[in-house]
Amino acid sequence: MEYVNQRIAQEANRNPQDAFTGLITPLNLILAAITLYATYQLYKPAPPAKLPREPPATVFKTFTPHTLLPYNGLNNMPVYLAVRGRVFDVTSGRNFYGPGGPYENFAGRDASRGLACHSFDEDMLTKDLDGPLDKLDGLGEEEFESLRGWEERFESKYLVVGRLVAVGDK
Repeated sequence: MEYVNQRIAQEANRNPQDAFTGLITPLNLILAAITLYATYQLYKPAPPAKLPREPPATVFKTFTPHTLLPYNGLNNMPVYLAVRGRVFDVTSGRNFYGPGGPYENFAGRDASRGLACHSFDEDMLTKDLDGPLDKLDGLGEEEFESLRGWEERFESKYLVVGRLVAVGDK
């Protein structure tokens, strides 16, 4: 009993601030730091949302066979092709119309006759870039129907970026 009385006397004489020094231990400091860090991570402000960059504006312009030719997908150029005098930006279909694609010979060219005849041959393309545009003479009703189908497909998927005219017709 003597021991208990001594302990009670010691506790009664003890300074009240000594009770808090027992809370400040290295382990408690580490736990407090972890708690503060976790709270900060949970409630920290989110970084501002980044919006995707808009593609550069495309200006409707007049092309000749010479000025359309560079738009074949090479050298990071967009891919354009013409159908019945209208120039379409088919860059989003680069895997079909760009370099290495099945329709690559139409890129940068007037593809009207080749699409109408379902032919990828080079002889379907206009050879004389300084001459008149292909008037599509010699095509039958079936070929024109096929060409209208291609035009509708291009109109629904691709943007018209210009018109194709002969060299002297600007």
